[in-house]
Amino acid sequence: MTIAAAEAPPPRDCLLCPRLVAFREAQRAANPEWFNGPVPPFGDSRAELLIVGLAPGLRGANRTGRPFTGDYAGGLLYATLGKFGFAEGEYGAHPEDGLELRRVRITNAVRCVPPQNRPEPSEVANCARFLATEIGAMPRLRAILALGAIAHQAVIATLGLRRALFPFEHGRIHVLPGGLTLADSYHCSRLNTNTGKLSPQMFETIFSELSGHLSQASNQYAQT
Repeated sequence: MTIAAAEAPPPRDCLLCPRLVAFREAQRAANPEWFNGPVPPFGDSRAELLIVGLAPGLRGANRTGRPFTGDYAGGLLYATLGKFGFAEGEYGAHPEDGLELRRVRITNAVRCVPPQNRPEPSEVANCARFLATEIGAMPRLRAILALGAIAHQAVIATLGLRRALFPFEHGRIHVLPGGLTLADSYHCSRLNTNTGKLSPQMFETIFSELSGHLSQASNQYAQT
């Protein structure tokens, strides 16, 4: 397994993706009080679990500057994290709510908000260097949770693996070369929950399995 070359985090005025730059500048003009920049990860880099989403939501992370904060997806994600001991405090949908993550870090495959929440393949590829930075900077990383097929494919590409060997499937847990685990879930968006593609119970099942996996891995590590 080969991780793509890592780089420093993207600057606030990152110019890698012209379409995203133009959209970002339009949002800065329309909503100057919003964050409107590449959204940094949230959580300790010494976490065991990395959650990879798609991209910042326009009125969510793009507005608040914290992943999955300020929109429906964040409400479901952080409630689930709290239920399974991965978060402490009250989620208030803003970065100053005092919420703290435990053993988990959250980032996105694409750091800047895309029009219609749909990044283009070239934009995902451009941001792979920053995902590589996150993965490479997590010495205790044991598992990655990909929220959606695009996030899954971004992780696979960043790790230098063949996509055909590790297909995306909700609820599937892949054991990758080197022992890292990759779990797949449908994205916790309002669209997916409203259509019944993903229920809160389905989402919780993923975290239940991940919690068990991480506990088992910790026990094995302690015995070595």
